[in-house]
Amino acid sequence: MQLKPIRTRIFKERESLINFILKYVKKVPDRAIIVVTSKIVSLSQSRTVELDPRLDKEKFRERIIKKESQRAVKGKKLWFTVKDGMVMTSAGIDESNGNGKIILLPENSFRVAANLRRKLQKKFRVKNLGVLIVDSRRFPFRLGIFGTALGYAGFKGLKDSRGQPDIFGRVLKFARTNVADSLATAAVLSMGEGAERKPLALIAGAPVEFQEKVNIKELIINPEFDIYLPLFKALGKRD
Repeated sequence: MQLKPIRTRIFKERESLINFILKYVKKVPDRAIIVVTSKIVSLSQSRTVELDPRLDKEKFRERIIKKESQRAVKGKKLWFTVKDGMVMTSAGIDESNGNGKIILLPENSFRVAANLRRKLQKKFRVKNLGVLIVDSRRFPFRLGIFGTALGYAGFKGLKDSRGQPDIFGRVLKFARTNVADSLATAAVLSMGEGAERKPLALIAGAPVEFQEKVNIKELIINPEFDIYLPLFKALGKRD
């Protein structure tokens, strides 16, 4: 698999996302995946909030976090939230590279990915093409950030190997690979989080299954069936 980050100028709020991509992506081979950071998707949608200097900053952020979340729980230092079927801190709102504004997560990333894919397929005349919108997250009990897929189009986000034999013939019972988040982590590592100015990337040769339609809920799990639920319940009972 080859992953090439693409350096660009600074993306401007409300500008055309497809025009920006086409300015820097001049050639796309068949069976490639174009990666787009969620921040420029949000900026294209004008998903930003001006900080109000008359209001307490933390209370202002708290109001936005609650509005953007399906569920929000206050921790000692951060808000733990559920948004779009994912657990994240502070509903994904971010001030980095915001030039004084708070940047919210994009609206309907799966739809954005599908629309971009359709336009890029037509432009580059390719059949098998993926589009992946990425962000970064923290995982419990692990230091640092990882990439995550907010939305994607053109490929299966989950590889199910259950029922297949391992190298010794034992039938796999639980083997499912999160393809979308794995690709997102590789992309975020290459694209960077600071002043790199690499909001786009091109992946070629990825071991993915391309398809026209995706199941936007294939990576979401009911919390009641999460294998870590007993652990979190036990930790919650500790003094």
